[in-house]
Amino acid sequence: MAGIPHDHYEPKTGFGKWLHTRLPVVSLVYDTLMIPTPKNLNWMWIWGIILTFCLVLQIITGVVLAMHYTPHVDLAFASVEHIMRDVNGGWAIRYMHANGASLFFIAVYAHIFRGLYYGSYKAPREITWIVGMLIYLMMMATGFLGYVLPWGQMSFWGATVITGLFGAIPGVGPILQEWLLGGPAVDNATLNRFFSLHYLLPFVIVGLVAVHIWAFHSTGNNNPSGVEVRRKSKAEAEKDTVPFWPYFVIKDLFALAVIMTIFMAIVGYMPNYLGHPDNYIPANPLSTPAHIVPEWYYLPFYAILRAITFDVLFLDAKFLGVLAMFGSIAVMALAPWTDTSPVRSGRFRPKFKIAFWILGLDFMVLMWCGARPAEGLVPLISLIGAIYWFAYFLVILPVLGWTEKTKPVPETIEADFDAKYASKSKPAK
Repeated sequence: MAGIPHDHYEPKTGFGKWLHTRLPVVSLVYDTLMIPTPKNLNWMWIWGIILTFCLVLQIITGVVLAMHYTPHVDLAFASVEHIMRDVNGGWAIRYMHANGASLFFIAVYAHIFRGLYYGSYKAPREITWIVGMLIYLMMMATGFLGYVLPWGQMSFWGATVITGLFGAIPGVGPILQEWLLGGPAVDNATLNRFFSLHYLLPFVIVGLVAVHIWAFHSTGNNNPSGVEVRRKSKAEAEKDTVPFWPYFVIKDLFALAVIMTIFMAIVGYMPNYLGHPDNYIPANPLSTPAHIVPEWYYLPFYAILRAITFDVLFLDAKFLGVLAMFGSIAVMALAPWTDTSPVRSGRFRPKFKIAFWILGLDFMVLMWCGARPAEGLVPLISLIGAIYWFAYFLVILPVLGWTEKTKPVPETIEADFDAKYASKSKPAK
């Protein structure tokens, strides 16, 4: 698909022309800032800058923490306490890093659910969506690896439980688990591996983010109406778009300032609210916590993992749980093909809206189940939640695409924008 017609950078000075022919970095920055952006984007399009900020924050704070951290089972816990007590500003760096991970996942879940509602995964943005799912997987892996590093009770036993899942894979499972652990059990080799990978993966994420941005710059941004920008001429494109700078840059910076105010308040006044108190107890292989739970952002998928409590034919419950957990992420990546509706945006799909909001509620219920002990009605509720999660992507989306009667879709982004804002901007008579 051809790009949206717009003005490109033209160097004016001799040095500018010299640099442009050898390293067009100014052109890259200019084209990024001045890229035509659908003018009807709403506040759900602020999460890109929040995610970018979180990635930079996590890398910077992570590098500083790595300067003082010791990846050894006898010293790791003490080194974290040293950071908190003795390093100048160490407590702030650590709490920003820990809570930055939570902000990162809040933003990415808002980003993903916005994409699901407005159909941002539909053609021609399938590659953008798939790369986004890969980034999400890398984030989950990085977050898990980092959670182990403080070497507290929940770190140790969380690593024991999650790495044990790989052993459930038939055939290669035990070999894969031993390679991941560096031995028969969670120990010093495990901590060294996890520290190395936790340090490396953020830079892999940076590369994937670059591809993600490149992909949606090639296809153009989706928008709340789901209507594509007109591309026949520059004049038509300008009716549907405005330059990213200054309009959306200022809007994004305002949103970032608001969210950062809340974030810094949490770091300063309630930094352990989203953590677990057991992780302030040194790891003890001889003392198992009463209830092992991962970080909050893994809880829905942890609930799906525990929802499978029965064997099917020759497949045992543990392996089926692992398949269900990873499959619950994989089905999101299949959305571009399972959603058969010709209408992109959920704004014009009445039945889809109901199914989507049930999915959002289902996600929250699964999160609650993941935080509870697997007893009483929790396994049953988890199983029902898991069934709906898979049914939404594999059954409901294709069936709605074939049967749903949708509302009229505006012909252009300009028409959608005028219908919403033009009447508000007209002076009162």
